[in-house]
Amino acid sequence: MQGTEETRGFAAIVGHEDVVSHMQNAIKMNKISHAYIIGGDKGAGKKMLAGAFAQTLQCRERGDAAEPCGVCPSCRKAASGNHPDIIYVRHDKPNTVSVDDVRGQLVGDVAIRPYESPYKIYIVDDASKMTPQAQNAILKTIEEPPAYAIILLLAENPDALLPTITSRCVTLRLKPVEESRVREYLMNRMHVPDYQAEIEASFAQGNIGKAKMIAGSSEFMTMVENAVRLMKKSNRLDIAEMTETVKAMSADKNSVYDVLEIFNLWFHDVLLFKATREVDSLIFKEEINAVKERARYSSYEGLQKIIDGIATAGERLRANVNFDLTMELLFLTIREN
Repeated sequence: MQGTEETRGFAAIVGHEDVVSHMQNAIKMNKISHAYIIGGDKGAGKKMLAGAFAQTLQCRERGDAAEPCGVCPSCRKAASGNHPDIIYVRHDKPNTVSVDDVRGQLVGDVAIRPYESPYKIYIVDDASKMTPQAQNAILKTIEEPPAYAIILLLAENPDALLPTITSRCVTLRLKPVEESRVREYLMNRMHVPDYQAEIEASFAQGNIGKAKMIAGSSEFMTMVENAVRLMKKSNRLDIAEMTETVKAMSADKNSVYDVLEIFNLWFHDVLLFKATREVDSLIFKEEINAVKERARYSSYEGLQKIIDGIATAGERLRANVNFDLTMELLFLTIREN
């Protein structure tokens, strides 16, 4: 069932003005395509945009506006995920949208007219995970859709879709949201303290969904504190001890990449302070004394070597190079530079 947060209309969306504007203009001018690809990273807001678009198209009381009223029966059903003419195509296998998923929920259903609305809207999440057979099954519907059908393909990687599909769809790509707007969102809507919002907004890299997820996780700030504590004494700590500490922090294999990203943000702060002597633009403002100390200790060349070493460590871990060896080489680079 869809959560209400995903279907509160365009007003709830942070950033993506170009995509919102395209959708609203299409609604106002009654020039709606039968098929769209909404492309963007996981958490970027694809589902929220698709939900807002669908809710607006089905709203009974919007008149000439391109914003849902939010209170009519259609809007309330859309917000609760119970609208009979807004169909979310599900898939059981996490990494595959199969031909059976598409045939059962879309291709075999599209001939049935809408129950109560002007449109029948299909939202296919993880569309770039459709098998070639699933894509070919959906192609005929995209080529010859009933007048009331709209298909929204949400794809992390639109380039994974067949050219025969992409050529018949309007493609809308989501760009990263400005860091300042992510920070404002965290402070104003999620009531995150400014220092924490600064770190989380930088870490999220323009992805509101990712920012919301880490802001709601107490473990994230604990991980940040541990990583910063480690960096503060990194020029004098025993390398084996540092490796063991990171191993303990990264019990979940994927979280080691988060730890490396925090190291990266830390040393970018050190480099920035060394170059500008300004505190306002730093992420870790509250750690200014430690940042100053490290900036005195390391040369520009040394800091660049460290930042490159962090990137290399991430690449090695993704290539399944031994964890202990990778981290020891990284910490050697950090300590010697």
